[in-house]
Amino acid sequence: MDLTAAMLEELDKAARDLNVSRQAVIKTLVRQALDQHYLAQRAKQPQPRS
Repeated sequence: MDLTAAMLEELDKAARDLNVSRQAVIKTLVRQALDQHYLAQRAKQPQPRS
C-alpha cells in the first residue's frame, strides 16, 4: 500500500492516541469503510412491498 508521509503521520497519531498499532488503525478504518459501503448498497436496493 502506497501512502503519503502525511497519511502515515495521521495514522501514527491515531495509533498513539488509541494505544494500538498502525495496522490495527488501518484494519479498523477499512472495516468501517466496507460496512458503510455495504449499507449504502443495501439502501439503494428497492425495498420489498408489504
